[in-house]
Amino acid sequence: MRITVGVVVGLVAAKHSREEIIALYPYLEDEDITQALQFAAWSASEREIPIHRA
Repeated sequence: MRITVGVVVGLVAAKHSREEIIALYPYLEDEDITQALQFAAWSASEREIPIHRA
C-alpha cells in the first residue's frame, strides 16, 4: 500500500496525531511519518516563493 507525502503532511497540518494517522493507515509506522515530514521540508527548501502582502 502507498500513501503520498502530501496526504501525510495534510493530516499533520490538520492536527491529527501520529497515533491517529497510524490508526487510519495501519501499514504506516511512526518513522514513515517522520520521513514524509523530512522529505516535505527538504522539498520546500529547494524553492523560493515570493510572498505578496495584501
